Amino acid sequence: MGGKNSKAAIAHSTTGATASTAASSTAMLRREPMAENYLVIWVDGNIDMANEDCKNTMEQLRAVVNQVNTCKTAEQCIQQLMDNQEEISFVISSGALGQHLIPDIHDMAKLNGIFIFCGNKQRHQVWAKNWTKTKGVDTSIKNICEKLATAIKQCNQDHMS
Repeated sequence: MGGKNSKAAIAHSTTGATASTAASSTAMLRREPMAENYLVIWVDGNIDMANEDCKNTMEQLRAVVNQVNTCKTAEQCIQQLMDNQEEISFVISSGALGQHLIPDIHDMAKLNGIFIFCGNKQRHQVWAKNWTKTKGVDTSIKNICEKLATAIKQCNQDHMS
């Protein structure tokens, strides 16, 4: 009776506490747009939601923003950005796709920032630094989530002024 259900209850409880804290913080700052006003598109040819690493990455991203879409090709990402009329968007791309994707999406009005999630930070920083909407190149999803949260906070402040 204990093992599996207890773990699920703990995970649900922890998630609920995080969501509750986030909701309380947002309620106190009513002037700020909520995280629902943002879209993250995670584009990587290797995304497999049956994979535990991908599930973990998605969980961490959803702790920052409610709407996270995935796609495996640059074309799918471009289409999602073009279809988006409402939300401010952020793209998290693999290094390999990002190098070819960024020139096609950089000037899109609703796109606020691009993050490169890769295995070789030094290699991808070389080309990524040439694009002003690139907010970071990192090998850690935790670091990307921190930078994403900072970028969203900045967007909220910009909309208040």
